[in-house]
Amino acid sequence: MNQDYIKPDNWSIIEEGFDVERVKSSESLFSIGNGAMGQRANFEEKYSGETFQGSYIAGIYYPDKTKVGWWKNGYPKYFAKVLNAPNWIGINVEINEEAFDLNSCTEVKNFRRELNMKEGWYNRSFEATLKNGTEIAVNVRRFLSLNLDEVGIIKYEITPLNKDAKILYKPYLDAGVTNEDANWEEKFWEPLEVKKATNEAYVTAQTYKTHFKVTTFMHNSIFANNENINISPSTIDSSTDKVEYTYGVIIAKGQTSSIQKIGGYTVSLNHTNTLAAAEKAIKEALSKGYDQLLQEQIEAWAKVWEMSDITIDGDVKAQQGIRFNIFQLNQTYSGKDNRLNIGPKGFTGEKYGGSTYWDTEAYCIPFYMATKDQQVARNLLTYRYNQLDKAIENAKDNLGFKDGAALYPMVTMNGEECHNEWEITHEEIHRNGAIAFAIFNYNRYTGDYSYIPEKGLEVLIGIARFWHQRASFSTDKNQYVILGVTGPNEYENNINNNFYTNYIAKWCIDYAEEQIIKVATEYPSDHKRIIEKVNLTATEIQEWKKVANNMYFPFSKELDVYLQQDGFLDKDLVPVKDLDRSQRPINQKWSWDRVLRSPYIKQADVLQCFYFFEEHFTKEELLRNFEFYESFTVHESSLSPCVHSIQAAALDKMDMAYTFYLRTSRLDLDDYNKEVEEGCHITSMAGTWMSIVEGFGGMRVKNDTLHFSPKIPKEWTGYSFKINFRNQILKVSINHNETTFSVDGDTDLAIVVNGQTVVATKYAIA
Repeated sequence: MNQDYIKPDNWSIIEEGFDVERVKSSESLFSIGNGAMGQRANFEEKYSGETFQGSYIAGIYYPDKTKVGWWKNGYPKYFAKVLNAPNWIGINVEINEEAFDLNSCTEVKNFRRELNMKEGWYNRSFEATLKNGTEIAVNVRRFLSLNLDEVGIIKYEITPLNKDAKILYKPYLDAGVTNEDANWEEKFWEPLEVKKATNEAYVTAQTYKTHFKVTTFMHNSIFANNENINISPSTIDSSTDKVEYTYGVIIAKGQTSSIQKIGGYTVSLNHTNTLAAAEKAIKEALSKGYDQLLQEQIEAWAKVWEMSDITIDGDVKAQQGIRFNIFQLNQTYSGKDNRLNIGPKGFTGEKYGGSTYWDTEAYCIPFYMATKDQQVARNLLTYRYNQLDKAIENAKDNLGFKDGAALYPMVTMNGEECHNEWEITHEEIHRNGAIAFAIFNYNRYTGDYSYIPEKGLEVLIGIARFWHQRASFSTDKNQYVILGVTGPNEYENNINNNFYTNYIAKWCIDYAEEQIIKVATEYPSDHKRIIEKVNLTATEIQEWKKVANNMYFPFSKELDVYLQQDGFLDKDLVPVKDLDRSQRPINQKWSWDRVLRSPYIKQADVLQCFYFFEEHFTKEELLRNFEFYESFTVHESSLSPCVHSIQAAALDKMDMAYTFYLRTSRLDLDDYNKEVEEGCHITSMAGTWMSIVEGFGGMRVKNDTLHFSPKIPKEWTGYSFKINFRNQILKVSINHNETTFSVDGDTDLAIVVNGQTVVATKYAIA
C-alpha cells in the first residue's frame, strides 16, 4: 500500500485531519454518483491549493483529436474525452469581509470527511480560523438523489465560534470549465443561455462537435438556526457562461446559518427542452424538501444494499473494502438506460476516456447479473448489439476486413473506436472474445436464451468472421496463427500467438457454430432472418472451422505450461520476488522499451484463459501455470489481483487468495498503484465482488445448477452474500464451522456443494 489514512469502518469511508498533500486523493475516494451524474469530492467553497475539479454526466463526451507526432492508416479519428461538466456545486463564502479558503486559514482542526455508503451521502466538517481572526465551525452534507437522478442537494452550515459574523454565501453555476487532461487547452462547452429567476438560475450550454445540450441549474435557500429566512440575493453577477448570486446574513456567535442548494443537470439525451426539464426538476425537489429527499435517499440505498451487500465478520478493513467497491459500482451504473455503460473511472476522474472497455463484459456483468434483475445485464449486452454496425465498420475501414467481420472497439462512447494508442486499438483484439464470452456467460447464468436468437447470434457471427480473417496459416507450423497482437498483458506489444488470444479466438468460432445450429433447430424463423441478413453460408462456416480446429497454441514441453507468446522464454526470466522494490511500479520507473523486453506481467493473461475456461483444464494444469506466471506478475493493473485471488482460492492457497483479495478491495483506498488522485478503478471493483463470491465462495454454474466449494480466510470469522439466480434469491452464509444456504420465498433451489446435491429452502440448509 502507499497510503493508510482512511479510518477502518464497516459502513463509511472516513478521513480525519486536514492534509493538503492528500486533497486530490480524497477527492477521488469520496466521489459520489447516482448512475446519471457524479462528481469528485471537491470543496464547494474556493480552494487555492492543488485540486482536481471534476463533475461528470453519463453519456456526455467530446471527440478530441489525439495529440501524437504522426498518423497511421486506420488510426482512430479521435480520442473520446469524458467531459468535465459545468460546475453546479460551487458556493463561495465570505466571512467578515474575508474570502473563506481552507488553504489560507491560519488553523484547521477537527477536519473530518465521511462517505456514508449505507445511506448514500458525503459529509465534511471542521473548525477553521481565518486570517481576520474569525473562528468558525462548518458542516457540509451533499448527496445525489437516486430517485430524482437529475438532482443533487447541498446543505452548507456555518457557525461562528468566537464572534458574530457577517456571512456572504455566493452560490454559482459555471460552464466555463476545462478538462484536467485537455490536450489543446481548449474549452469543450459552448454557452447558449443564462436564465435568472428569484433564488434560482440556469446555464444552458452544449458541447462543441457532438452538440450535447445541458442545462445546469440551481435553487438556493438561506436558513438561520434551521428556519428559512426567505431572502432574495442582494446581487446577481452573470456572464455568457456563469451566474453567481450573493446572499448576506448576520449570525450571532454560537448560532448557525446555512444555505441549501439544489442543483444538477438536464440533458438533451433525455429531453427536447432541457430548460423546461430543469425547471420541473427544481419544482419536484422543492416539493419534497431537504429532509424528505435525504430520507428517500436512505431508503433507496437500503434497497440497493438489501441485495448487493456482502458482510464480513472479524475484519473491518476487508469489510470496508468490499462495501466501497459495491457502493461505487452502484453509483456508476444503475442499469436503467441501455445507452450507457460502465466507464473505467466512473464519475471519479477523466483518465482513459471512453465509457466502455472489455472490463464490462469480463468483470462487471457477473456482478450485475447476480445482484440486479437480469434485465440490467441484458441491457449491457444490448449496448453491444446496438453498436454492431460500428464494429463491422471498424474492421472494414480500419483493418480492411470484409463480409461483415466485426472488431469491437477497445474504447468507445458510441460504437466508434476512440482509443489513442495503436498497440491497444488494433492489437488488443482479445476484447472481441470477452464480448462473445459475456453472451455465453449471461445465458449460462440466467437461463435466458432468448437474447441469442433475438440479438446475440448476429454479434457472434460478426466476431467469428473477424477471427477467421485475422488468423493466418503458417506453413512452418502447419497450423493457424495470430500475429502482431497485444494480449491482456499490456507489457508486451506486437507479439505473436498470445495464448489467451488464440484460445478465445478458437472458442468464439466454436461457440458461434454451436449457436447457429441451436437457433436453426429451435428458432427457425430467427435463423432464417439472421442468415439472410448477414448472408452466411455453410461453406463459410466450414472455413471458420478449419481455423478453429487447427489453431496453434504455444506450449513449453520442458516447463509443461502454455506460453504467453512465442518468445516468452527468450526473456531474462527474473521473478518479481528478486526485483528491487525501489523499481516498482515499473510502469512509473522504467522506460517503455525496458518494460516491453522484461518478463513482467501487468495482469492475468494465460491465467485469464484459465479463469474464463476453467472447465477446459485440469486442476494440475492450473497449478503449474499459476505458479509459473504469478511469479512474474507485478499486478500493476487493477484487473489483476481479483483473477489471481479466485484462482489461488481454487488451488487452496488461501493466504495468497486473501492477500490478493485485500489488494483488489483496497486498491484505491490504500492507493496500491500510486494513482488514486486520478480517479478510482471502477470496473475492476466488480472483480472484488467476484473474489469473494467466486473465489472464497467457489460459486460456479454448471449444467444449469449452482455449484459451491466454500472456503474462508483464517482472518475472518464469517461472511455472507446474496445472489439472484434465475429469479430466486439465495443467501449464502459461511463460517469456520458450517455453510448455510437459504432462499427467499417458498420455492426450493437444488444446488451442489462440494460435489453433493442439496436443496436450499427458506428455512436454510447447512
